[in-house]
Amino acid sequence: MSSACEDSCPWTNYLSEAINKYVLNLFSFLSTFGLTFNFGDIVIIDDETSLKLREFLHELIALLSFDDFQLQLLKVFLLTFLSSVALIFVAWYIYGSRITEQFMKTGKIAYLITIGQSIDFITNMADKIKSFFQKKKTNAKFMKAGKGYKLTESTSTIYSSTEPKEPMRRTEPTEEAKIAGQAALARLEAKKNDKPRFNTSYAAIQARVKRELELERKAAQQNLQQTEDITLKEKKIVDPSIFAVTDVFFRCPYLSDEILSRDEWKKKIREFLYEQLMGEEAGLTACLIIQSCNFGKEKIESCVETLGKYLDNIINNPNVEKYWKIRMCNKIFQEKVLPIEGALDFLKAAGFEQQKLLHNENEEDFLVWSPDNCNIENLTMLNEALRSAEPIPIELDRNLQVLMPSQARVRNELPPSFFTISKEEIKKEQQLRTEAVERNQMLRTKAMREKDEQRVLRRYKFAVLRIKFPDGIILQGTFSVHEKFQNVIEFVAENLVDDKVPFLLITPDGIKLIKECHGKTLLELRLIPTAIVEFSWNVTEKESMPKRYLKEDVLSYIQTV
Repeated sequence: MSSACEDSCPWTNYLSEAINKYVLNLFSFLSTFGLTFNFGDIVIIDDETSLKLREFLHELIALLSFDDFQLQLLKVFLLTFLSSVALIFVAWYIYGSRITEQFMKTGKIAYLITIGQSIDFITNMADKIKSFFQKKKTNAKFMKAGKGYKLTESTSTIYSSTEPKEPMRRTEPTEEAKIAGQAALARLEAKKNDKPRFNTSYAAIQARVKRELELERKAAQQNLQQTEDITLKEKKIVDPSIFAVTDVFFRCPYLSDEILSRDEWKKKIREFLYEQLMGEEAGLTACLIIQSCNFGKEKIESCVETLGKYLDNIINNPNVEKYWKIRMCNKIFQEKVLPIEGALDFLKAAGFEQQKLLHNENEEDFLVWSPDNCNIENLTMLNEALRSAEPIPIELDRNLQVLMPSQARVRNELPPSFFTISKEEIKKEQQLRTEAVERNQMLRTKAMREKDEQRVLRRYKFAVLRIKFPDGIILQGTFSVHEKFQNVIEFVAENLVDDKVPFLLITPDGIKLIKECHGKTLLELRLIPTAIVEFSWNVTEKESMPKRYLKEDVLSYIQTV
């Protein structure tokens, strides 16, 4: 440290002399302008001051003295700092214009305001769709009411003005509809002719159940089960009476209260939407067509994303005309937009028109947007409607049936609609069975067995559940394999004589399906594709148990054998 101070002394003397010389030169320069100074008042650095200055520098050098390690750290810090500054400068030089255009453009601010205004539209989209269907249903009922007339007109005038219409031709019902109609007529006849007797014949029903159970036990003792199974297999193709259900049926509350198959509903929904496509709400209708009339979730999402980009480009850059045109020969348009039903109708509702324009000296088809056909505000609303629209929902009908034991024993086959496997995959079934035999011949882990089991379970889409009551009567309903078991509990409760009395459902293995099971799916509980559970009141006092189980109107669904 002393060596550092000694080395600094010559430098300190030099600094003192330089300061004195600078001060004298400064006053000499100022005196040329007529300014006079008293050089006696000027403080010149003398030896004593120079000594103090040397002491100050000595202390400063002692404070700022670094060893080799600290000096190396200082160099690293300075190098890092200068490198960061250089990188920031280079990045701003390259991307500065883009950042300025992206975040400081007035059009973006206006777009953010537009997005804020469309939040209400997103939150109310479900209500708008519901009101859309409600209005269409009301208009349909009004149109069916007939021709209007004035209140001041006489009734004779009304009748004379009507013209005879040609009666509508009745379409031939399907085989399933005929079977359902015959069953309904049988129930109506039973209610009409035997209602007093039915209300008092519950004991007769119980006796009939007991007789059938006795016959069933005798049949099992005589070893006729194998013969019956062979007979059922032979009848499988020609006799629909062996099916537990004829088909899977659905409801669509948005359109009507009819009960139809999925294919029939798809056709009816498509017809309904295309009828509304020429109205004022063509854009919303096109959104529903895209979601409801196409297959493949990924294809639909890809189309929606592409259409949304077309509209976003116009909304963000309303004055850039290159975004107004869509070349129909474009690969993305051909693959993602054109194959989707309703996509072109949506673009037309958004203000696009098909025109022929020159492209690379060749005439090609383009879709050209015009602000006269659809302004930016409506375009924004259509964009949000496109992204928030959902398919028109159809609900699974329970297809409620009440069976006698003999009917339940025969009707144990499922229709093809219960399975996810298609006709093209039937050939693979034999190969899978061959592989299963080979796997059974080798040792497999628990995880391998569970994986194979899950693959088998994924074949089923629906399940038929049968609830067997202590009196022998069986209640049957159809469910999706992904529905919660809570839905089964609710289905049973709404058909009981007293739904306030607690009850339990028990598997044939004796496992009680308690509340912890209500949140699990039928697939998780392995209650697929068909399952039988036994009903039991969950009360301790027998006096509080109802003597009957099902409602009388539900018992009327019992069909004659």
